[in-house]
Amino acid sequence: MVNFFKMNFMKILLQLLYAALLLALIGCQSKLPLDKDLSKRSYTFLNQDSVFVNFPEIIKDKITVMGFIYTHCPDICPMTTHNMVLTEERLIEEGIDDVLFVALSFDPERDSPEVLRKFAEIRDIKFDNWIFLTGDKTITEDLLRRFDVKAIPTDSTFFEDGTNSYSIMHTDRISLINNNGILKQNYKGSIINIEELITDIKYLGEEK
Repeated sequence: MVNFFKMNFMKILLQLLYAALLLALIGCQSKLPLDKDLSKRSYTFLNQDSVFVNFPEIIKDKITVMGFIYTHCPDICPMTTHNMVLTEERLIEEGIDDVLFVALSFDPERDSPEVLRKFAEIRDIKFDNWIFLTGDKTITEDLLRRFDVKAIPTDSTFFEDGTNSYSIMHTDRISLINNNGILKQNYKGSIINIEELITDIKYLGEEK
């Protein structure tokens, strides 16, 4: 009888240990579930200073917070940019000043480097840790596909002077990339939980 209870106890104990190990493994995998290598393909863009730069070379060895925007956006993009600004402010308060912030425009026809610079300056964004990107439409669309970001122009209106006014229906996105150029997590840019993003940035910092 004693051996019977001992065997059952050991069996239950092993099952509990197995369950705990399984939960731990699931927890580790789900912390930052994405693992897409962005370094296998390179893209040339113009930054806010009209200087040609290479992506992902510009994010090399940097934890990067990347947003996808266009400057004519009336709501989501200003909110996404503002949340990136708030994130940088919080990180600096905590003594973390080596995170790079990148904003890629998916409207290169209207978002020239000058337009992007003005968009940033209105928001008091300093370019020490920020880069705004614009460039060839085909190249931009290819990089958007790498991030699984959709951007579809809608409701075009042509004015007498030939100006084409349109809005863009797009994915609401901020992405977190580690210092090895690996996409680790995506968030809804306009409603992101900044505390969650900062926690994930610190987690990546510990992995360096």
